[in-house]
Amino acid sequence: MAGIIDINSLRKGNKIEVDGEPYLVVGVDFRKPGKGTPSTEVRMKHMLTGSVVNRTWKSGEKLQAADVEDREMQYLYPEGESLVFMDNVSYEQVSIPAEALGEMRGFLLDNTNVSVLFYKSRAVGVELPTFVEMAIVETEPGFKGDTANNVLKPAKLSTGAIVHVPIFVNEGDIVRVDTRTGEYAERVAKK
Repeated sequence: MAGIIDINSLRKGNKIEVDGEPYLVVGVDFRKPGKGTPSTEVRMKHMLTGSVVNRTWKSGEKLQAADVEDREMQYLYPEGESLVFMDNVSYEQVSIPAEALGEMRGFLLDNTNVSVLFYKSRAVGVELPTFVEMAIVETEPGFKGDTANNVLKPAKLSTGAIVHVPIFVNEGDIVRVDTRTGEYAERVAKK
C-alpha cells in the first residue's frame, strides 16, 4: 500500500516513514544555493509521539510513504485515559489515548464521526471535522453600546473548552468553532 515519494514532490500533509517511524509532513522548504546541490528542508511531526523535527534531503532523493490508512469512525465515550471509537462499517471498537488529541479533545462531541488514522493496523491519531457546532455554557454578558470592532470575551463550551467569542454571543447560543485553530467562526443559533 505504501509507495515511494520523490523529495521534489513532497507536500505538506504527506505521511512518510523515516528510519522506520511514521511522520506527517508539516512544512517543506526548497533551497537552491548559489553553489552546490539543491536541497529540501522538511519539517515533520512524529505520528506516535507528536515531536516535531527538521530534516534536510538532497534534491532527487526518494522517501518511503508511510503505511497509513484513514477510516471513518464514530466517537463513543471516554474510558479512563483513552477514548473509544467505533468503525462505522465493521462496528469494531478501538481505544486511542486522549493525549493523542491534545487541545482538540475539547472539540470532540459524543457520536461525532471522525477520521481515525491507522499506522500498521494500529490507531495512532484522530482528525476531527473542520467545524463543529457547540453550545456556550458560560460567558460574561455583553454590554450595550460596546461596539468596538473585534472585541472578544472568553466563553466555555459544553465540553469545557474555552474559545474567544464576540461580545454579542451569550450563554445558550450555539456557535461554530474551527477545530484546526480552536477559534470561533460564527454564531449558528441564538438562545
